Amino acid sequence: MNLKAVLILLAVALVTILALVSVLLSGAGKSTESCSSQPQHGNLKSNVAEQKSDKGSVFSDLTPEELSATVDYLKKNLGKTFVLATDAKPTDNCIYYVDVKYPTKQQALDYLDRDGEKPKREALAVVFFGDQEEPNITEYVVGPLPNPSYSRDITLEKYKEKLPYYRRPVIDKEYADAYEFVYEKEFSTAPHFLKALGYDGSNFAALTTVPRGFKSGDRSTWFVLFVKVKESCFAVHPVGLEVLLDHKSLDVSKWKITKAFYNGAYFMNMADLEKQFNAGKVEVIEIQNVGPENDIGSMQPKVTPQPGAPLQFNPVGNRYTVHKNQVTFQSWSFTYGMNPNSGLRLFDIRFNNERIAYEISTQEAIALYGSNAPGGMITRYLDGSFGIGRFSFELVRGVDCPYLATYVDTHFLMESETPDTTKNSICIFEQNLGVPLRRHYSNMHSMYYGGLASTVLIVRAVSTLINYDYVWDFIFYQNGVIEAKIHATGYISSSFYYADGKEYGSRVGEHTLGTLHTHFINYKVDLDVGGLDNSIMTQDMKFNPLNIPWQPEVKIQRPKVVRSVLETENQAAFELHTMTPRYIHFSSNTTNKWGHPRSYRVQIASFAGDFLPEESPVQKAMGWARYKLAVTKRKDDEFVSSSIYNQNDPWTPTVAFSKFINNENIQNQDLVAWITVGFLHIPHSEDLPNTATPGNAVGFFLRPYNYFDVDPSVHSPDGVYFQSDQDYGSCEVNPVACLSKTASCSPKIPSFTYEGFKSLVNL
Repeated sequence: MNLKAVLILLAVALVTILALVSVLLSGAGKSTESCSSQPQHGNLKSNVAEQKSDKGSVFSDLTPEELSATVDYLKKNLGKTFVLATDAKPTDNCIYYVDVKYPTKQQALDYLDRDGEKPKREALAVVFFGDQEEPNITEYVVGPLPNPSYSRDITLEKYKEKLPYYRRPVIDKEYADAYEFVYEKEFSTAPHFLKALGYDGSNFAALTTVPRGFKSGDRSTWFVLFVKVKESCFAVHPVGLEVLLDHKSLDVSKWKITKAFYNGAYFMNMADLEKQFNAGKVEVIEIQNVGPENDIGSMQPKVTPQPGAPLQFNPVGNRYTVHKNQVTFQSWSFTYGMNPNSGLRLFDIRFNNERIAYEISTQEAIALYGSNAPGGMITRYLDGSFGIGRFSFELVRGVDCPYLATYVDTHFLMESETPDTTKNSICIFEQNLGVPLRRHYSNMHSMYYGGLASTVLIVRAVSTLINYDYVWDFIFYQNGVIEAKIHATGYISSSFYYADGKEYGSRVGEHTLGTLHTHFINYKVDLDVGGLDNSIMTQDMKFNPLNIPWQPEVKIQRPKVVRSVLETENQAAFELHTMTPRYIHFSSNTTNKWGHPRSYRVQIASFAGDFLPEESPVQKAMGWARYKLAVTKRKDDEFVSSSIYNQNDPWTPTVAFSKFINNENIQNQDLVAWITVGFLHIPHSEDLPNTATPGNAVGFFLRPYNYFDVDPSVHSPDGVYFQSDQDYGSCEVNPVACLSKTASCSPKIPSFTYEGFKSLVNL
């Protein structure tokens, strides 16, 4: 190659480089196009006509104004002196909580479906009357809101008995008085023992256990002591000391410690423990304060956090709407709310404007523990009595929910006379699950690809009940499926490790025994499949022998469908470890195009441990946990499966679920499914610092079964189909091909805010 040719090539290369630099520099000064400037491709928000009416407000939670109006009316009209719950002694009157009082189902349906009269807006108020000759708990209905003019005592009507005062949940003031009694009075009787243990007067924290005794009327609570930790959870740092406080008396001065426990030995009280220690009969293991170097529960990252986690967003904006308490997404519509005791609740769930379910709601969550220490061995938590909804705190954007989710506030009034607002405590978002909802690739006879991304709408709340966290999801799929799912995370509960501790869990720290426990969660599912009158059908299979018709000397085993219709509640009550038909569905009296009853299948995903034996005196208070599924005839007086009063009197439960199952006819009736899911948790070292969600999720699906003539997701705007001879790189043929244009933008990212540490509720 001669010199002239070389020079020409170098000149061309230089021009090319300069051109590329010019292009790059011209682009560097431009900001990325915002998604809001992208063209909108039609109305992708919902296939359901947007509801301009506010009929869904019949199910809405009470507003702060309605909560305040209820309290004001009670204080002015009950003729009693009330004390703020935060200051109330057991001998005072106080308002415990206020929530919405729903109309009956008949009243609601008359209004929703038949243009009937709108039901009166009412509140349910729970009042503790300690300042009277016969202390009790009374429930009132107050209305009409927002300007109440009446209240009605419904206690006898609702429960067929008065509510004994000893069933009342423990309020924060009673806890505070109890802690003061233990720390200030009882601990003062054992100064030498506590000094040897490592107590400096302020470095211990306590967890309390339930139930509080062994018979109705008892109110004795074990206080399990832990090292207080500033920057993480104390629940994995036990010190080995537990004390039993009898606080049954309404006179706080008469409370007393009736037992103490330390490192495997029992004592009459702390004074007795001190005496035995001074006599050299108690060997003490000194507990060190917990810092960064020895905190097995620290959640602080071990590496420097770095940006770069994936961000999911829709360049054309949200495809769902949230209007007050009403949500629409493609063919779905429903209303949502939050019960302060039981948590998330959904009503009037519809697909293509046809009601699928009247109500789907969480009812209760329990945890049954085992240990070789007294507190752990008796613990049977009914979380509803503490407040699954009350302790659903603000969600952290980008971790608890996608950063760009819709966040909504909840309002409640509990142990107060003024409403509290928990900001951003429910999130709603559309999520691409990263898996096809359905798909097929064909290269036989015809060449094509068809598929549909599984994009769902999720409604979520997260409850933190001292150490445990529960992530509650309701998930709506494009093919008419509803999923309820709960993930468990947070911190395990623990006992001080000694002796045969490994028979009750795993050693996860020098002095820490992660104690075994089993979780049970109960849901109410009021399905209305094709109307109110439903029956329960089951399907399974069996093998039948068959001589081959064209070769009779050969015998095969041919699977065959076995169908049945359940007639009574007893037949539809399936205990945990019994054989259950693999197909159970709510069936209507109408048929689809192919002659099958239109149905919805209940499919449970659970690996619950064993429930309490029937001889257990407390099992009646949580009898729903005996059944993975129980279907009952719907009744207004069987509205919930549990009660906040069951925790402190499980021996005579206010609501006994077993009474719901009384062999009534369930054919062509308005039916309710009570679904229990759960899992056995034997902690392990990877539960430290705290439990991860993978593998710790259970729930159930409600799946259309011959309800439609064909999968309704064929009407989804997200469907993809192209043939081999088409231009599948074209937007007109393949909407996925448009992403290079529609997704070449950045969403508006709101600034990160969090107010979850304001107005804390301390247990």
